[in-house]
Amino acid sequence: MKASRIAAAGVAAASTVLVLTAPAFAHVSVQPEGTAAKGDYAVIDFKVPNERDNASTTQLEVNFPTDHPLASVMPQPINGWTVKVTKSKLDKPLEMHGEKISEAVTKVTWTADDKGIEPGYFQKFPLSVGALPEDADELVFKAIQTYSNKEVVRWIEPQKEGAEEPENPAPVLTLSDASEGGHSHGSSTAEDTADDSEAAAKDTTEAASSSDSSDTTARVLGVVGIVVGVAGVAFGVVAGRRRTNA
Repeated sequence: MKASRIAAAGVAAASTVLVLTAPAFAHVSVQPEGTAAKGDYAVIDFKVPNERDNASTTQLEVNFPTDHPLASVMPQPINGWTVKVTKSKLDKPLEMHGEKISEAVTKVTWTADDKGIEPGYFQKFPLSVGALPEDADELVFKAIQTYSNKEVVRWIEPQKEGAEEPENPAPVLTLSDASEGGHSHGSSTAEDTADDSEAAAKDTTEAASSSDSSDTTARVLGVVGIVVGVAGVAFGVVAGRRRTNA
């Protein structure tokens, strides 16, 4: 009797843990593919799980932060979804690579063409974004998830320092420090390309010089061999004559 009570209490405790921890895994979140360095470009994924048993997720709307606007946002095509990128005028133009940017992306909306994200599944929505701000440690996005039964869940609540996680937290992208020696945009600079070309040319010259040296050495050894061979034959002839005369 005592053992059964202990077992029942254990099951109840485990169930409580599952109930308490489940929401932490169910909200809309954002993560970079690799790193999201300050001042750089990055590919980020919005992960959207379906929390309902009787409805599918048919739309995701992600609102971008206006305090740190992003001038470049490019979505990756996803089968079964239509994507719309919304831009708005900036109150204060940005300066990027010597050019002034007067508008930035403020919202990206994905709408399902068919069933969307069915119960028991999740979907990733990738975006290439940049340049990331250099004066911020994180970017907070506000996401709105719509279900096929017209239910709307707003993932817009900010996480307050020292407080428990809110019921519907907004997706937060943590930014890493800029890479040493400058920012990388996924391609080599002209200086790097020139250095690589110079190194390749040097290697080719050294290889050609080594090849020429090897050929010269081979020729010299060949001539020496012929001379030695001729001398050997001459010595043999002279020795033969001496024996005959003797």
